[in-house]
Amino acid sequence: MARGLIFDCDGVLVDSEPLAAAEIKAMLDRLGLPISHARIYDEFLGRSFSTVVAAARGQGLDLGPALPGYAEALALRFRRDLRPVPGMAEVLAQLPGPRAVASSSAPERLRLSLAVTGLAPLFGPHVYSAAQVAHGKPAPDLFLFAARHLGVAPADCVVIEDSPAGLAAARAAGMRVVGFLGGSHAAPARLAEKLAALRPDALIDQARDLPKTLADLG
Repeated sequence: MARGLIFDCDGVLVDSEPLAAAEIKAMLDRLGLPISHARIYDEFLGRSFSTVVAAARGQGLDLGPALPGYAEALALRFRRDLRPVPGMAEVLAQLPGPRAVASSSAPERLRLSLAVTGLAPLFGPHVYSAAQVAHGKPAPDLFLFAARHLGVAPADCVVIEDSPAGLAAARAAGMRVVGFLGGSHAAPARLAEKLAALRPDALIDQARDLPKTLADLG
């Protein structure tokens, strides 16, 4: 088994993507920039929120005044509705070795996600946000940052990711990568098709497949 495991958070550890997509859509609809869930998944999945801000700016819309309301609405929804991805907590408890979270989410959203789902103790201090590096996914910076803090060489790490941007980042970091389809957004986001096209080292449908998959990777 690989010495270091690096997990994306949204859509891998916590089933947050439909909740976040709904709040992004509600915000943009209110501001007169209607957007479909499909486009949200196509353009923003796995990327930092700055991608949404930049896309709106390209359409002549400044999201700045709306961001506090969006953040508050999303936090309320997370506290009410957010759950771990099915089976992931049980699987994490079985997996040996160092592990980290490396997420495009802002630090405060990341802390909230792991706290409300009870997953925070499974990672200790090794929870890292794209806000801590110069370039977010699909650049390799965040995964390399996580590996460095774990004290594990990139070649000895396996990343578990649900987004094309995340798979590209893992490849650029010189890490092996498992594509994950266990989030409830996988079907509407057409992840099976998108991730398979990127030829990850493995592609799994649910959390319980992860231990055997990692063992097979060696």
